[in-house]
Amino acid sequence: MTDTPEALVRRMPFHAGRSRSVATPIVPSVVWAAETPDDLDRLYSEPGTGYTYGREGAPNADALAARLDALEGVCGGIVTGSGMAAVTAALLGCLRAGDHVVGGDQLYGRSLRLMAETLPSLGIATSLADPTDAAAMAHALRPETRAILIETVSNPTLRVADLTGIAALARARGIALIVDATFSTPRAIRALDHGATVVVHSVTKLLAGHSDVTLGYLATRDEGLRTRLRTLAVTMGLTPSPFDCWLAERGLATFALRHDRAETNAAALADHIAAQPGVARVIYPGRPDHPDHTRAVALLGGRGGTMLSFVLTGGRAAANALTAAMPQVAFAPTLGDVGTTLSHPPTSSHRALTPEGRAALGITEGFFRVSVGIEDIGLLTADFTRGIAAAAAVS
Repeated sequence: MTDTPEALVRRMPFHAGRSRSVATPIVPSVVWAAETPDDLDRLYSEPGTGYTYGREGAPNADALAARLDALEGVCGGIVTGSGMAAVTAALLGCLRAGDHVVGGDQLYGRSLRLMAETLPSLGIATSLADPTDAAAMAHALRPETRAILIETVSNPTLRVADLTGIAALARARGIALIVDATFSTPRAIRALDHGATVVVHSVTKLLAGHSDVTLGYLATRDEGLRTRLRTLAVTMGLTPSPFDCWLAERGLATFALRHDRAETNAAALADHIAAQPGVARVIYPGRPDHPDHTRAVALLGGRGGTMLSFVLTGGRAAANALTAAMPQVAFAPTLGDVGTTLSHPPTSSHRALTPEGRAALGITEGFFRVSVGIEDIGLLTADFTRGIAAAAAVS
């Protein structure tokens, strides 16, 4: 993907007479007028010839989708109002009442709740299995299994899925493989090139990169499935905001630069945190002590990513002390911002799980997830040295 940075900075011009815009205009209109009933009929029956109603499509969403499609090497991707809207659309587009889906047992908290509560209420059976072990996934399959949902790199435990093995399994069984690639991004891997049926992103995060939009994206190379997914998104009103699409498209122009700077910082910060007293362990795919390091090197092209997690030796008191001692790092349940953010999964993304459920994933009260930004690395290491020392003092 050596052409990615160049492709992203190219403008999507809007023409006006003999000139064209340099920046993409924001088009807020959600209603479009046709000349005659025949014209309206053509607009609906010939996609891409014009617009009718905002839920059916809009210029800023199309401009953003075209850029994301270029990253994923696909056509016809769909932009949704949030990352979870994209996950939901992918699942409901592949499943119906009576079907069964297997999810990775280390999914994002809201995806786990979707599996545990929402899908069963619709008559769709669910179960979870270890995404780092294709054999475990195979064992969880049933005759009625129609889909598998995994993350390339799990949130927040940063385990790397056995995408190659699971893709081969899904292909052999005729099962849809839905891959949430939010953490890895197309900068590290194009999931569709590795056997995914549908790829999903929370554009809110690294792709947009500035904590000021809420958007999702999903894409497939299966034309029939693409039609079902688009119809579902339109029918359910999973519509993105034109302004959010405009902001995300603007953010994408610097995505490769932001990603690579943050990734360099993450590798250095992971090593620094690992050397601090009071830290039980650091989880970063680029480190040799990561349980999936060999797979990360092979699957992600040696990229460690911009995310890391670490575990304090202390509990809630130590966690409180750490965040209080480093106010320059935003303590917020998000990721992918240009600035470093710190989150505490027991009180945010995985708060709905029981303590036993969190413990099974290794998420203790001392567990933190770090989304590393593009700041000066010296500032970051000083912040975390101070915070970890404060945590150790109360442990």
